[in-house]
Amino acid sequence: MQSVFNNIKGDRLIWAIVALLAIASFLPVYSAASNLAYKGAGTNTFSFFIKHFVHLALGFVVIYVIHKIPYNYFKNLSMVMIPVVLGLLLLTMLQGTTIDGANASRWIQIPFVGVSFQTSTLAGVVLMTYVARYLSKIYGKKITFKESILPLWAPVFLVLILILPANFSTTAIMFAMVVMLVFLGGYPLRYLVVIIGSGVLALTLFILVAKAFPDAMPNRVDTWMGRIESFSNPEDTEADYQIEKAKIAIASGEIWGVGPGKSSQKNFLPQSSSDFIFAIIIEEYGLIGGFFVMFLYLWLLFRIVIVAQKSESVFGKLVVLGVGLPIVFQAIINMAVAVELFPVTGQTLPLLSSGGTSIWMTCLAIGIILSVSAKREEIKGKEIDEDNPLDILSEAI
Repeated sequence: MQSVFNNIKGDRLIWAIVALLAIASFLPVYSAASNLAYKGAGTNTFSFFIKHFVHLALGFVVIYVIHKIPYNYFKNLSMVMIPVVLGLLLLTMLQGTTIDGANASRWIQIPFVGVSFQTSTLAGVVLMTYVARYLSKIYGKKITFKESILPLWAPVFLVLILILPANFSTTAIMFAMVVMLVFLGGYPLRYLVVIIGSGVLALTLFILVAKAFPDAMPNRVDTWMGRIESFSNPEDTEADYQIEKAKIAIASGEIWGVGPGKSSQKNFLPQSSSDFIFAIIIEEYGLIGGFFVMFLYLWLLFRIVIVAQKSESVFGKLVVLGVGLPIVFQAIINMAVAVELFPVTGQTLPLLSSGGTSIWMTCLAIGIILSVSAKREEIKGKEIDEDNPLDILSEAI
């Protein structure tokens, strides 16, 4: 074990933040899982605790393995993985899984293992890495819009098109993150306006076609619209029911919370161990617990920006922002949904919610960030003058 700790590289504070989030997740997940156990989704609550522990343990293995790989390898690997991801997304969509007539093809079963895998989460990490690679390649060069369509935007829109019918929120978040990354990467703003307009137009056409021919292809357009309408004008819908129970849980927590495991709303709130875990955290640990969780994500954002700023290469800077910002953005969306600042999306709280794929892909992204940080440590390690306190302070920050 000591040899493992000695081999840990990269930003130590990011390691600490990820460990704190993982540790903080155990009691809320264990508490909220009682509802699933009661409904017969498992043998008992402890089985969900063990399952969550295994998911996190495998996640930390992913972080450790990935952070030992030189981050430049991910540049070419992203090109190889884009066709693989497109194939997996197509396979997922062609399964034709429906719930109440709506497209629910989000997972595939891994053969011989019996584990479900959500392909869109892998697609997000691969796509952001691919975009970072392209932007680093053209950085400082003058390009035309036509030159960037096939190498940059074709893969982006292909991925988004394959995810959209079953998962609008993930598609929207991914598109927003790509737009943010290309803006930060210096992509011409006038071209970016065209892309955003094209994206909005494509979404509008998809919705119109889906509404005009509802039997042509199962989709979740009615679900999206229902959630938005429920958010704007609360009605007696499932989405509104979830929000009402989440607000009751948050109000019950007050400042200090009702105590670990003493949540009452976990018995009524659907997805209490995943999508609405933040409401359970506040109910049991109060505003103090909620602010602590928010602080950890903001601290993680700060460290991500620091690692990106200190990276020695353009690709390193962009890939850190590309895979890191979506983690914090998803956390903000999840917490905003719980307090009714945003329509219900189905997005989990990274590293705190239960669920295997979301944890593993978050850990994959963290591993890439730490790989960039570790490379800088390797380059700068011998250059720091230990007698100069200003150098030591700079490295600590």
